[in-house]
Amino acid sequence: MIGLGPLEPLLADDAITDIMVNGPSRTFAEQRGKLVEMPVRFRDAGHLLNIAQRIASAVGRRVDESSPMVDARLADGSRVNIVVPPLALDGACISIRKFARRTIGFRELVEFRSMSEPMARALEIIGRCRLSVIISGGTGSGKTTLLNAMSRPIEATERVITIEDAAELQLQQPHVVRLETRPPNLEGQGQVTQRDLVRNALRMRPDRIIIGEVRGAEAFDMLQAMNTGHDGSMSTIHANNPRDALSRVENMVLMAGMNLPSRAIRQQIAGAVNVIIQVQRMRDGVRRITHVTELVGMEGDVILTQDLFTFEFRGENRDGILEGRYAATGLRPRFADRLAYFGQEAAWNTATTGL
Repeated sequence: MIGLGPLEPLLADDAITDIMVNGPSRTFAEQRGKLVEMPVRFRDAGHLLNIAQRIASAVGRRVDESSPMVDARLADGSRVNIVVPPLALDGACISIRKFARRTIGFRELVEFRSMSEPMARALEIIGRCRLSVIISGGTGSGKTTLLNAMSRPIEATERVITIEDAAELQLQQPHVVRLETRPPNLEGQGQVTQRDLVRNALRMRPDRIIIGEVRGAEAFDMLQAMNTGHDGSMSTIHANNPRDALSRVENMVLMAGMNLPSRAIRQQIAGAVNVIIQVQRMRDGVRRITHVTELVGMEGDVILTQDLFTFEFRGENRDGILEGRYAATGLRPRFADRLAYFGQEAAWNTATTGL
């Protein structure tokens, strides 16, 4: 995208994944997992506002005092969020999450130290065996990147429907239908939410439904889909650990206004979700998978879980890189019958025990 002035070299730099403009004289970028202030300056607040309006108009949106916030997707797939005065007190703020030009699979994630080779093999088996997965993590932790990798084992014969607020997923299969939400127009009409799209997707004969990020009432419809024959569906969620992810899903179901008792909601979650994968961007900038956690059922009102893999932190080396070990717990998963059904039992045992 041309005509963006000082932002153009940052957008062209493949080493940069995120760009954050905090007014005309402060711009930061994420390089190799760490935030760095960049030598980028706009002439004044008006110049920056003009750039922001140019970005918005390119995607058919408007940003000004009457509509001071915009969330959109650029032509190259990058996500952009814009906030302008009077909400942004120090000048317009632009946040850009750049679209990855190359797809990243398990091999690359092992090279990035995000996981070990045995963990990568186990996650590939989880995807191949059509287990339903939620990827949990904070902002910028690599959830979407991991979701893309988890989609790699999906068979070419499966019909997959993806649902996102801003399309980021890069599925390689031939039978993929991509759906994207639509914000309301200036009159407040025409909005299409993720929940609308999930409900409609169920009428489209999907084998799997992949939701880019579940954040509201659509969580209820996602659980319904997972519980009604759409095995292998996946999504991401903002949460700090697997147990927190379960609580967040429960709260989102309550947002749907179904007035279900907590135990009934937890039974739905335990029956629908097989695995939670926790990913974290650590202080050395490396994004690591800290837990691969299986949901094994209910005991009373509590969802029971067991860790299949964990990251064990051991220290920090002289270069400031955190050191640790990705360890398989050796516990037999409850989905062992699914492994046998798909002919993956021996491969799983090799990945988790080395035998």
